[in-house]
Amino acid sequence: MITVEHLFHSYAHDGTFQVNDVSFRVEKGEIFGFLGPNGAGKSTTQKILTGLLPLQKGRVAIAGVEIEHSDRRLLNKIGVSFEHPNVYRKLTGLENLTFFADLYDVPTADPRELLRLLGLGEAMGKRAGEYSKGMLQRLVLARSLLNRPEIWFLDEPTSGLDPATAAMIKDLIREKQAGGTTIFLTTHNMHDAEELCDRVAFLNEGRIAALDTPRNLQLAHGERRVLVEYRDGTRVAAELLSLEQEAGRRRLHELTEHGLVETIHSQEASLEQIFIAVTGRGLK
Repeated sequence: MITVEHLFHSYAHDGTFQVNDVSFRVEKGEIFGFLGPNGAGKSTTQKILTGLLPLQKGRVAIAGVEIEHSDRRLLNKIGVSFEHPNVYRKLTGLENLTFFADLYDVPTADPRELLRLLGLGEAMGKRAGEYSKGMLQRLVLARSLLNRPEIWFLDEPTSGLDPATAAMIKDLIREKQAGGTTIFLTTHNMHDAEELCDRVAFLNEGRIAALDTPRNLQLAHGERRVLVEYRDGTRVAAELLSLEQEAGRRRLHELTEHGLVETIHSQEASLEQIFIAVTGRGLK
């Protein structure tokens, strides 16, 4: 559904690139995570893919359409939810969706149903300027679904939201994937990516540092460890043991042999730990 080959972009046109020779593919029905810290080039890449920035160098095809030759037909196939809500604050939630629905050339979803789906049914008659941050985020998500997009671009969809709202949005993302939607997720939230993504690309200083499934990245860059809680006299003690070292394996065997173990938990490396190992930097 998305093909990107040798993509470059420079804001200053001075030989420094915010996106520097980036290539990847996103398959139909996949949740693809584009991960990295602020300033890594994530949003710039997404803006090129969605037509908000011109293609300077490289090749981009969306749903089989070359981005440099795209027209309104492509806009009818994609939905975009921005990190910073860009809605008309003096219009109500319903008026916002009704206005944007009229811009499409394809049949659109019922704005009222979308607002109810996103938990904004009772607020659809309120001005968007009176919405909280979480409500604005949900309004932007609702707008991005008006045209029932084949490809859904999400930029930090849970940033700054309370846990309940974030969980609701993640459930919606899974539901849309189950219905066949291809999802391109840009974020620096590695926990969200670990939960949602089929594959992830680590972007660092404009380049892709690693690209694979979260599981494969954990196997390739993580160390197999277990956290063992065991009875030590009258107290419960805990040890973190490496299964890749003989000493760790011997210690685990010793504890289990004597029947002291109460719990064992595997300790896979998180995506954030792997990102730091691959790039040598954190996500801030």
